[in-house]
Amino acid sequence: MPSSSVIFNVRSTMPEGPELHLASLFVNRVCAGVVFRGAVEKSDVSKGPPVPFSSDAYRISAVSRGKEVRLTLTPIKSDTKTKNKAKEEQPSMDVVFHFGMSGYFRFTPVDELPKHAHVRFYTNEDPQRVLSFVDVRRFGGWQPNGTWQRDRGPCVMFEYESFRHNVLSNLSDKAFDKPICEALLNQKYFNGIGNYLRAEILFRLNIPPFVKARSVLEGLVIKDEDTKEVKEICVAAGKKRVKTECPDILSLCHTVPLEVINLGGKGYDPEKADYTEFEAWLQCYYVDGMKSVSDSNGRTIWFKGDPGPMAPKGSKLSKRKRRMQKGEHDSTDTKKAAKKKRTGSISKDTSVKKGPAPVKKERDMPRRRSSTRKQNANKNQLDTEAAAANRRPKTLRKSNSTGPQASKARSTRRQSGRESNSRSRKKSRTAS
Repeated sequence: MPSSSVIFNVRSTMPEGPELHLASLFVNRVCAGVVFRGAVEKSDVSKGPPVPFSSDAYRISAVSRGKEVRLTLTPIKSDTKTKNKAKEEQPSMDVVFHFGMSGYFRFTPVDELPKHAHVRFYTNEDPQRVLSFVDVRRFGGWQPNGTWQRDRGPCVMFEYESFRHNVLSNLSDKAFDKPICEALLNQKYFNGIGNYLRAEILFRLNIPPFVKARSVLEGLVIKDEDTKEVKEICVAAGKKRVKTECPDILSLCHTVPLEVINLGGKGYDPEKADYTEFEAWLQCYYVDGMKSVSDSNGRTIWFKGDPGPMAPKGSKLSKRKRRMQKGEHDSTDTKKAAKKKRTGSISKDTSVKKGPAPVKKERDMPRRRSSTRKQNANKNQLDTEAAAANRRPKTLRKSNSTGPQASKARSTRRQSGRESNSRSRKKSRTAS
């Protein structure tokens, strides 16, 4: 019996042609020799259509085309059944899936059913297992009794000749008036190409992303054999004429996805999150030092050099900064920890002698007391005097009241009395 939990490898990027082909290989591998039974279930939260298929015993096989995967559900005929029952048998059904932004297949025990499993096929065994279509973001979908979508062109990977003919025979289409980076995402002509593939293809040919697609494709011929050119190279013995292949953009649309398929599923396991092999394969997409900008559809295109004359106006270019390697992170953290340790030991150790603090030079200007402070001081003094005056006992005497006015009145009366006495003395002397 196969392992109880087999996971289709999927990356954090949106699934493209290679990922859907790997998904079909995964289904064929885990479902080989496995019999399924019962009805196909759909999750309650999904808005996709139900799959009206039920059988006591059936098998599942898969095939991919561009960005689609088709599962074929085939009932197993039994010799013990009568002819009447055989007529009532469920016919085979094709269910065509597209993955959207996060779809993939998983094969697990029933008690480990993924949270976002929206379509489920149960095995005829004990303990029971389930093949499920998982889509966290729910942009994917499926079509029971479906066929390949008519608006999708031939597969760039496995229908190369038809794909090449379809593109070069329709260059008058207005789709090729757009920048080449946007035309590459048109599934009517480039079925299977996605965001990371277009970046890698344009980078290898040094084609700016925002040049008109028709100008890039016009000089190409339908037959790929005619794209071989003769080049001269210098060797130690002299010049030698050799035949070398110069792949054009349509040729790379075919070979670059096959390179990803040849990587297998390595590096895409969502549970282990090991993307090392795929990251090592990437030359442009999300690579340090590359530039990025959003196209007119809001999709980010990665490139090197000039974006081209058709770049969106007002677009802001951003450059991928260099990421530190694991060893560099460890070294930096060690240095920070050592510095922090030294700083902490100095701050806690009171016996460490510190040098004299630098003396600040002051200007030879007299210090002035601010007017606000003077006003506050005068106000406080007045308030103190008023409080003291309020504490003194109040009397009802009219003339003997204390205070500066009363004192002045008494001194005036004494002086006038003295003057009158002196005048009377002078009169008496004169009379005698």
